[in-house]
Amino acid sequence: MGGSHQFTKLALLAVETERAQQAAAELSAQYEFVALDDADAVVVLGGDGFMLQTLHQMLDDHQLKPVYGINMGTVGFLMNKPRKRVDLLSSVNRAIDRDIAPLWMEAITQDGKTHTRFAINEVSLLRETRQTAKIEVSVRDKVRIQELVCDGVLVATPAGSTAYNFSANGPILPLDSELIALTPISAFRPRRWRGAVLPERNDVTFKVREPDKRPVAVVADQTEFRDIAEVRISISREQQLTLLFDKGHTLDERIVAEQFVT
Repeated sequence: MGGSHQFTKLALLAVETERAQQAAAELSAQYEFVALDDADAVVVLGGDGFMLQTLHQMLDDHQLKPVYGINMGTVGFLMNKPRKRVDLLSSVNRAIDRDIAPLWMEAITQDGKTHTRFAINEVSLLRETRQTAKIEVSVRDKVRIQELVCDGVLVATPAGSTAYNFSANGPILPLDSELIALTPISAFRPRRWRGAVLPERNDVTFKVREPDKRPVAVVADQTEFRDIAEVRISISREQQLTLLFDKGHTLDERIVAEQFVT
């Protein structure tokens, strides 16, 4: 949906860079921003990293409000292009909604502790030493690969499919596909396995084999836990996030365009 919003109260968050802080000062001189608790929507000035940080904070604080990003970084895949002499409130109200559901990760370390975390882009398992990892892969509690010998393996959302997943030769997924990508990282065995595309309702479980000899870490977006025994990953539609994009610059278009970059 787009063009029919009735937002009247905006919050403003900006990364601590000179460019973003200057833009924040200029916008604050034109608009009366409110605190996040009182806002209808949130304007974020920064790059993709700051956007992910903001979205994670919103998930942790249960503040699931629409977010309109303005790129003050480099790639800005999740952001809108900065434009001068525009009515910010009108731009936000005309923006197109794109909902993204994060992954929910439960990781058990070798000492028996359980760690939980949301991941908007991907959850990655990575070997900690020179020894290749050996990982059992299950989907919906059924073992699909008894022993994946690799540098690692990841599960990516459609929003994250163009990030680390794409660098690991994983598929790019349309935002509304309701799919997740299961992608190996430098797999040695099975030799011909290149990953899988799964309906998002499928839980994925990884169990680390020979953990003392072949320790494995897990990374949920930007948060790492080391010496992992088991990781369970599922989609979390209950914590759905909404990103706002200018018409013609939606995440859908960027996902399509990324597949034709030469």
